[in-house]
Order: sequence, then C-alpha cells, then structure tokens
Amino acid sequence: MKSIAIKILVNGVALWVAAFLLKGIHLEHSGAPISRQLVTVLWVAVIFGLVNAVIKPVLKLLTLPVVILTLGLFSLVVNAAMLQLTSWFAGQFSLAFHVDHFVWDALLGSIIITVVSMILHLFLPDGET
Repeated sequence: MKSIAIKILVNGVALWVAAFLLKGIHLEHSGAPISRQLVTVLWVAVIFGLVNAVIKPVLKLLTLPVVILTLGLFSLVVNAAMLQLTSWFAGQFSLAFHVDHFVWDALLGSIIITVVSMILHLFLPDGET
C-alpha cells in the first residue's frame, strides 16, 4: 500500500512540474485555492497511474515493431499518448487538467514527467526491501 501511495505522489509531483514548466499543460485555474489544486493533482495522478498500468502495456505491445525500428524513440510518442489520454479522462471526470497540443505539449510533458519521476525514484523508497 505504501508503494502505491509513493507512486501516486511521484506522479503528482511530476505532473505538477510539467504543468508548471509548460504553458500547454493546465492544472486548475490560477485563482483556485491550493487545496483544490492539490486534490486535482492527486486525482490526475491516480488517473495517470491507471492509464499507464492498464492501457500502456497493450499499446506498447501493439507498437513494438515501430519501437524496434526507431530504436526506442517511438516510446516517447506512446508516453505522450498516455498523457493526452489522461487529459481526456480527467475531462470526463470534470477535473481541471488539460493538455493543449500533442506535438509540443504532450511530447515535452512526457519527457519532463519521465525525468522528474526518475529523479524522485532515486531518492524515495519504492517499498521493496
């Protein structure tokens, strides 16, 4: 249980950093109270984790030939698609999270989220001993 909570927190921080650095990724409105922003970030992190756990493995399997042909670079497109899909699911749940454009915002956002997640996982325990 602790491992799941840590992963959700890492995803939340990574999503917040991406939204902070990129103008095309929006989390809540600028005038929203901080508590509402935190709740939105946590729910979006849960959705992002579920999308990555359920849909991403299937998509990676289907795109395996293209990933091999591009020497793994197509994985960036798959990660960006997961971020865009998270944006769509968040809209279905009336959460204020939106990714404007696939090419710049989702691709750059997925790179930022990956880097921030890697850095945080270096310093945080993963629950395995």
